[in-house]
Amino acid sequence: MAADITKKKTFLIAGHAQSGKTSLSEAILHKSGATKDLGKVDQGNTVSDYQEDEQSRKSSIDLSVLTANSHGNKLQFVDTPGYTDFIGEVVAGARAADFAVIVVDAQEGVGIGTEKAWEITRRENIPCLFFINKLDKEDVDFNKTLEEVKKTLTKKVVTLGVFKSGQVESVLENKEKNKDLYSEIVDVVAETDDALLEKYLEKGSLEQSELSQALKKAIREGKVFPAIGGAALEEAGVDFLLNQIAEVMPSVEQANKRTAIDKDGEELEIDPGQDSFSAQVFKTIVDPFVGQLTIFRVFSGSLEANQGFYNADKEAKEKGGQIYQLQGKDQKSIEKVSAGDIAAIAKLKETQTQDTICGSDKVLKIRPLDFPEPAYSSSVKPKTRKDEDKISAALGRLTAEDPTCRVSRDTQTKELILSGMGELHLKLTIERMKKRYGADVDLGTPKVPYLETLLKSATVSYRYKKQTGGRGQFGEVSITVEPLERGKKFEFVNKIVGGKIPRGYIPSVEKGIKNTMQKGFLAGYPITDIKVTLFDGSYHPVDSSDMAFQIAGSMALKNAFAEGGSVLLEPIMNTEIVVPEDLTGQVTGDVNSKRGKVLGMESKGKNEVIKAQVPLSEMFKYASDLRSLTGGRGAYSMSFSNYETVPARIAQDIVAQLKQEKEEEHSKA
Repeated sequence: MAADITKKKTFLIAGHAQSGKTSLSEAILHKSGATKDLGKVDQGNTVSDYQEDEQSRKSSIDLSVLTANSHGNKLQFVDTPGYTDFIGEVVAGARAADFAVIVVDAQEGVGIGTEKAWEITRRENIPCLFFINKLDKEDVDFNKTLEEVKKTLTKKVVTLGVFKSGQVESVLENKEKNKDLYSEIVDVVAETDDALLEKYLEKGSLEQSELSQALKKAIREGKVFPAIGGAALEEAGVDFLLNQIAEVMPSVEQANKRTAIDKDGEELEIDPGQDSFSAQVFKTIVDPFVGQLTIFRVFSGSLEANQGFYNADKEAKEKGGQIYQLQGKDQKSIEKVSAGDIAAIAKLKETQTQDTICGSDKVLKIRPLDFPEPAYSSSVKPKTRKDEDKISAALGRLTAEDPTCRVSRDTQTKELILSGMGELHLKLTIERMKKRYGADVDLGTPKVPYLETLLKSATVSYRYKKQTGGRGQFGEVSITVEPLERGKKFEFVNKIVGGKIPRGYIPSVEKGIKNTMQKGFLAGYPITDIKVTLFDGSYHPVDSSDMAFQIAGSMALKNAFAEGGSVLLEPIMNTEIVVPEDLTGQVTGDVNSKRGKVLGMESKGKNEVIKAQVPLSEMFKYASDLRSLTGGRGAYSMSFSNYETVPARIAQDIVAQLKQEKEEEHSKA
């Protein structure tokens, strides 16, 4: 086992959209001999972008697992998309990796995708190597790009390879020609070790061998981050990259150990050399023809094909099945996987993304993946009755693949809501739903779950009397309706004395009132936060009935609202917006324009966290608004806070719009 894990390198390729990640992946596969031909993104023939929509868009949407052999090592790496709408794929891929290659476009510099990739690797505590790409283009400058990396991401970056005339020259092997860069490596590395720094200060230099060992240690501990240049499309610098992956980046044995919680709740480190099997599922693919494919990373021990295992999260045993090694869409059957391997099993019944799978001899749970909360929501409406029947199953399969995509049903508006990371994310999700499962839907802006309440107290009486021959209907009630404190919902008080209304009809009055509360008074939205006191009434020994008192209670409530007046209430959301310091003015101004209230701000590294309360009606398109304001560098989350009165002018527009919609529906009927 020990020898095995010293010869495995498992890593992530991440960065901003269009920076050349997939091109680099293709170059690694080709240079290592894993593929005969070099795939090109613009030709739609890459190994990793195998989905039809990826090929047509010429960009990655899903992560892809790739396998190669180089310098005596087994390489397994995960190519990920760069658009922030698909950031969940980077989160998943980082959990499977022991280090990351972050690709930076020398033409465009550090983009939001670069920053997000960096943040994710810091959370996962994995080392990073920066590959400055597209250096074959005109008007690009490696040093300028590197300075931007240092300014934006980390100052602890050292250049290991200089790109010249299509080739990369090693700084460590050619230190005389690259004195300044070599000195920078010595300075940065010496600062990571007190004993080494003391020796350096005394002697003024370090031996090549001790510098090399200290550099590797510093990189693996995340104290220093190497950078090299290249041009992936031309395969320039890829040989040098593969050499550095072999030389300075950690093997499975050397990687930072993952932690888990054992059955007693104690935290422990997972030793990749131990015999007990442990792994975590980081991706699920649901193929319409093949079924579910569960992709996992093994952290310790081994698993053989068709061998059963235990799902610690579901507390259930799985039968196991055939194990596959992945190469993009291709699956190769293998007999066994061990620590460091990424593999897949088909048609598991219990196991889903994030689940820890292990041997029953040593049960443990690895922490869940830190997927971001969905930030953009749309209502989903089937185009036909036939589509309606397919929606539920189709969305269930698609959300199983993508934990950042979620489906819910608003209990008040009755709408089906699809939530994701952005407009593009949801658009592609419904495109896949149509192509894969034949379900065609429209996306719309969700309805706001407004409520209605009473403006001021009112006391009313209502007599319901109906005589049409034979037995009649009779019920009379007197009620006082008062506004309640926000969030108190409803209170019913029975103050009938002397049998003025028989005890059996009291629930009928309350039921009639509650039915009307659901239908609303002003605009058809549910009524809330009222106290109804039933204090008087009368009945007829023959004509009174359950229905008569329901109607009396219902009409009495309507009359109370007509007398006391009603107002609309809207949901207010607690909102946290994380933006770079230099953009706080624009963002707070935008919050104010959305009728929001900025409650405060606090620093978080290079960013500011703006805490605010904003009406939900203003937030449905906020993901797009914030992206435009910040160039994609902002993020936000929100949760329900409370209901507040809608300003009169806006309430009038809402009521008028609702009236118009009802008239249009009536005219169509």
